[in-house]
Amino acid sequence: MRHCSDMNGRRRLAALTWPDVPDGSLLVVATGSCEQHGPHLPMDTDLRIAEHLAGCLVDERRDAVLAPSITIGASGEHQSFPGTLSIGTEALRMVLVELIRSALPEAGLGRPAPFRGVVVVNGHGGNIDAASAAARQLAEEGRDVLVWHPVVRDGDSHAGRTETSLLLHLAPEVVRLDRLEVGATARWREIGDVLRSEGLAAVTPNGVLGDPRPATAEEGERLIETLSAELVTAARERFGPVG
Repeated sequence: MRHCSDMNGRRRLAALTWPDVPDGSLLVVATGSCEQHGPHLPMDTDLRIAEHLAGCLVDERRDAVLAPSITIGASGEHQSFPGTLSIGTEALRMVLVELIRSALPEAGLGRPAPFRGVVVVNGHGGNIDAASAAARQLAEEGRDVLVWHPVVRDGDSHAGRTETSLLLHLAPEVVRLDRLEVGATARWREIGDVLRSEGLAAVTPNGVLGDPRPATAEEGERLIETLSAELVTAARERFGPVG
């Protein structure tokens, strides 16, 4: 996998004129969140990760185009922390369904259909229910959609070592190293019910699940290489190799 370029060098749909939108393309959509990530990471942490991985896929496939991102998702469990914004699961599901319907219109409607499929790269766990439900509905309608969520084996849940390492690699200038704090380290099965019913603040006052202190940029780089390769493989298995 070659090194991912910056945003200015990518095939971004928003920067194209309509005659330049290539037929037969894959539309790649990043979804993230605007939610607290502890005292040391920015609200758009999930979005930064998703956008970078989506960009890696566009860099790797000359038939892919990067759509404008969905920047706010379903983050209700984080609402106790200032700055968190959320549109909820049902609203996000509807946004994804209508967006992808517009990209993949039904045959016979007389509308342009430059895209043959859509890849949703989701960076936020709270979006999974909405994205999965949207994918099922769209599949039933005959639309070709891949929803992909990055999974870090043995990673921690939120604003801990995993996400901090990723941000130290992607955007080290936004990581507040002077604010690194250990958060709740209990396993998900021990806190999941409380988190869902009472919110994240009930189990971790600082908003961290895990320990960000051992995070390194080197680990973040390795994770990005692994995740981007997995995404490229998933897209190839679903839509075939680039012709």
